[in-house]
Amino acid sequence: MVPDARQPVVVVTDFGFTDDLAVEKAALEPLGCKIIGAQCRTAEEVAEAVRDADFVLTQFAPVTAPAIQAMSRARLITRYGIGVDNVDLVAARERGIPVYNVPDYCIDEVADHTLGLILSLTRQIAPISANVKAGGWKRPAPLPKFYALRDLTSGVVGCGRIGRQVIARLRSYRTRILAYDPAMNADQITALGAEPVSLDQLYEQSDLVTLHCPSTPENRRMINASTLSRMKAGVIFINVARGTLVDQGALIEALRSGKVGAAGLDVTDPEPIESDSPLLSMNNVVITNHCASGSDQAAVLLRQGVIDTVVLTLRGERPASCVNGVSS
Repeated sequence: MVPDARQPVVVVTDFGFTDDLAVEKAALEPLGCKIIGAQCRTAEEVAEAVRDADFVLTQFAPVTAPAIQAMSRARLITRYGIGVDNVDLVAARERGIPVYNVPDYCIDEVADHTLGLILSLTRQIAPISANVKAGGWKRPAPLPKFYALRDLTSGVVGCGRIGRQVIARLRSYRTRILAYDPAMNADQITALGAEPVSLDQLYEQSDLVTLHCPSTPENRRMINASTLSRMKAGVIFINVARGTLVDQGALIEALRSGKVGAAGLDVTDPEPIESDSPLLSMNNVVITNHCASGSDQAAVLLRQGVIDTVVLTLRGERPASCVNGVSS
């Protein structure tokens, strides 16, 4: 059925944080909105679903240029999340459609998850647990595979909200912390308790490298055969940001060769990870399924943040978190 043109239509292209959209409906239906949950997986499905949408809410579905061109009356696109790499920001800007995110949710959750992956690898927690559950009671890795963070140099790439919280947590472990963020000056990084360095210096000097930067055209595949070659032999690599920051084939080869000693990944490329990926059978890899943001409180903040962009727009107000430079 074609919705009434006078009724604001909210299309949620996909959602995996809940079984239903009861929260969105409870907040927006009293304001006259019609809520449609589409569960799109492809760009073509998105284009069809959003054609008559006034408000497009998206989680992971690809909101590509053709999908944006198909939008006949969209007033905004809002992502359930911080990163917006599934949305073509340029295409939306050219159409005058503002794109919003929820920049202040799950900060502590992702920072905690980062430390969980680091400690799992430096203390060999995953293989030890698997060994004990299998009936063993021995150390499954040699002592040189165990580390105290105080003896390592940790490199943090990206000092946004999450990166800053990772630095704060690492400081309590008395590790030397190097940090790089092109948007911050040396004094700002020093104030966080880290040493400001260039990206090359961070790669060359760090025993542990953890990514906390967005996936932009400039950053995609920033971890590749060339950059991995500049890192220390046996470096520990952590990625809770975006899988597309990494050339996954190059990472696999570096893990096989020992150039990368271990990896902790909450994100992969593609997602879900292929069932035959070598990463799944590597004992020196810990993988979680893009769940670092997870907590009940974070989910509430996320959904409310997305709802607020619709509510404010309906009121004729402008949400604060526009990421593609559209002024109205």
